[in-house]
Amino acid sequence: MFDTLCDLVPRDSDYPDRVGRLTVLNRVLDGTLYDVLPFHFHQERSEAGEYVPLRQRRPSVRYPLCRIVVEDSVSLLFSEGHFPTIDSNDASVRQVFANIAKEIRLNLTMTQAAMRGAAGSVALLLRVLKGRIFVDVLDTMYLTPIWDPLAPDTLARVDERYKVSGSDLIRNGYSIEDPNVQYWFTRSWDNECETWFEPLPVGKAAVPIIDTVRSVSHRLGVVPIVWIKNLPGLPTTGDSNDGACTFAAAMHTQVEIDYQLSQVGRGLKYSSDPTLLLKDPSLSDGDLIRGAGNALVVSEKGDARLLEIGGTASAAVIEYVRTLRELALESIHGNRASPERITAAQSGRALELLNHGLICLADNLRASYGEAGLLQLARLIVRASQKYSIVVLGVPVEPLEPGASLSLKWPRWYPSTADDRQKDVQSLTSLVAAGCISRETALRAIAACYDLEYAEEGLISTTLDENS
Repeated sequence: MFDTLCDLVPRDSDYPDRVGRLTVLNRVLDGTLYDVLPFHFHQERSEAGEYVPLRQRRPSVRYPLCRIVVEDSVSLLFSEGHFPTIDSNDASVRQVFANIAKEIRLNLTMTQAAMRGAAGSVALLLRVLKGRIFVDVLDTMYLTPIWDPLAPDTLARVDERYKVSGSDLIRNGYSIEDPNVQYWFTRSWDNECETWFEPLPVGKAAVPIIDTVRSVSHRLGVVPIVWIKNLPGLPTTGDSNDGACTFAAAMHTQVEIDYQLSQVGRGLKYSSDPTLLLKDPSLSDGDLIRGAGNALVVSEKGDARLLEIGGTASAAVIEYVRTLRELALESIHGNRASPERITAAQSGRALELLNHGLICLADNLRASYGEAGLLQLARLIVRASQKYSIVVLGVPVEPLEPGASLSLKWPRWYPSTADDRQKDVQSLTSLVAAGCISRETALRAIAACYDLEYAEEGLISTTLDENS
């Protein structure tokens, strides 16, 4: 059934196959996959009276299994309680990045990036406007990265090209002769410039003309874009510029669940008002009276029956759907734990074991969106501070040292209980007393538990003494 839906999604031959595959994946994620079907689920007959097959009906029940897993994994990645800290051996650098994260709402930006990138990849565009830092999330469907052949992990250029209507261009300030014609919108980023091109009519062969008014020079010496591949593994789009899709293994099962649940709902509605079959010599063949609430007057030899169905089929379908859900969640490492089965408070470690599959997924995403995403963005901001005067929270910032070490410090997956925190403090107190670790290192270890933003040397003594 899923393959049938994919065949119905419109494809544009002017785009590469990757665009078509990403279109299907995004439709699964945002719940618009069934929009290509012409009939509602309750429409059993067309206007011509012909029977409408199930494959042409939009299901009435939609269980967004794929989106649920994506949202759960992203919440463990970049939610308020799980967002990492950009750490450095320089206290001033740590302070600057802490303020930048607050001003540009970096956790919200990275959450949006991880949601969009679940289909394969996403890009982060860094801009500095009047000293302020802005980070935009770019959909990579119409982006083409060009990698440096001497440094395969470094972008040499990123091209953007897609179709847009002439009326949309007019609304954005372009002078277009025919608003009913489609145009190619083209833009490119390289080490020195963000180059815009004049829109060209689709199907017309012409040399691209640079739009000198909209083109800008950033002079960073690198492409101001961070390209993030979603997950390691075989790309679902067949393109090496994308990572593996988070939810690809569950797409077929999600469609099956939707149609099975829709059929159950259809059966329950029918059971409340079953079809009435009336057999009477006075009626011509093919006459049918629907509805059980009608009073019947039949002849002596007449007959009437209700075409009822049993409830065993509905129970079997519900059990089948439960099995499908378990298999789908297992295949994409979703959360299969049921809150109803937890009868007592659990420690953070117990919750980690309970949700081991989801944590494994989020752990892989940490490598993609953390080390290869957020950390690369931080290094790009450091480079930008060498070229531009940066203002953060209204305060000018001194240029950051390009040699400053940067790393990410991730919080625990689940909050610690009071007993867990007590044991941590006792262990850290013993390690500090024995000289195995410094007081600042110990404070950093428990900073997230006590909502401490700064790890000053003088705070660790008070913190440890009060909790030991």
